[in-house]
Amino acid sequence: MKGEYYYRDYADRSRPQKSRRSLWGILLDLLVGVISVVTILAAVLTFLAPFVNPGRAWIFSILGLIAPAVYLATVIAALYWIIRWRWGWASVLLVLVVIGLWRVPLFLKPELRRTYGEPAYGRGTIGVMTYNVRGFYDEQGRNSADSVLRMIRETGPDIVCLQEFNGRLAGDRALLEAVLPGYGCAAGAPDPRAEETGSASALLICSRYPIIRSGDVVGKSGYERHGRSIWADLRIGDDTVRVFNNHLHSTAIKADDNAFITEHRFLSDTASDERIRSIVRRFRDNSILRAAQADTIARAVAASPYPQIVCGDFNDTPMSYVYRRMAGGLRDAFSVAGKGFSHTYRGFFNTLRIDYVLYADPPFEAIGYRVLTEIDYSDHHPVLVRLRKIAAG
Repeated sequence: MKGEYYYRDYADRSRPQKSRRSLWGILLDLLVGVISVVTILAAVLTFLAPFVNPGRAWIFSILGLIAPAVYLATVIAALYWIIRWRWGWASVLLVLVVIGLWRVPLFLKPELRRTYGEPAYGRGTIGVMTYNVRGFYDEQGRNSADSVLRMIRETGPDIVCLQEFNGRLAGDRALLEAVLPGYGCAAGAPDPRAEETGSASALLICSRYPIIRSGDVVGKSGYERHGRSIWADLRIGDDTVRVFNNHLHSTAIKADDNAFITEHRFLSDTASDERIRSIVRRFRDNSILRAAQADTIARAVAASPYPQIVCGDFNDTPMSYVYRRMAGGLRDAFSVAGKGFSHTYRGFFNTLRIDYVLYADPPFEAIGYRVLTEIDYSDHHPVLVRLRKIAAG
């Protein structure tokens, strides 16, 4: 009898015991479950964002804007369910994490090997810079023309694409040659809404290589042309290369709007509802217009008889319809030669990469990419890329 008692006691204690979950554990699982459902839906829609024209569903433009945050939330949720040994949830989220890995290089390039100083690229490489100079006024309203032009001379890129360049200065070739010696320049028409906006900004392509011809990419309507694109054919060695400089329509989110969001003023502003509706309305309308501009420019780039280098301020993220159309058939210099996390816009928590250098591969390959984050003469940072021409054959 005593032996039977000990046998039953040992058997009961050796049998796996089902752990009792606390109330807080149950509530936490329910909360993370709800968050996981929202994250899964957001991740799927985010993956679709580059393929949906905002003219059909403009909400996808917002999803493209928050894509990195959605992906990070997906990774965190997957880790939570793995720790909790809930493989039903974890497997779904892990599938989305793996799918999203293909898009990570558009935002983040891990620096596996640290380098010190400026690398020596050698002869035969092509330096390309793109920079939105904001009409030569910094965030304090001070004129930055001398600083910008001095930075270009000191950096010494072979090709310079400038957006929001002072239109009056762009039209004075003699002055341009004096302030940028060694460069030939092709300027696009000033902003067609100059009288409405008080702006006289223009697009400018300057090159150490001979400029053979140049022109404008014209949209279907005068208003669409506000997102202007210009091109210039450059003679590089024995070859001709067509360079496009683009400034697609902005989101029309002003500095005060940016502060309203990033400084959380909407939590205390009594008129926050109307302000938010205004921001959303402008974002929607301009996303639709920017998509139409991207379609027009993409057709012009595809029709080029020469290899292309496409630069500029696209005013959209790498997970957008605009980026997919503009980058169709081209390589992104950051995704090939960049390091770490890149942002080019000085605002919105320094999270947005909206200025790009794209190129045809072949005949080019990117061997260097750098955002000059120390330059604060505008609300954008300059982007400097080093390309190497691949030998034919």
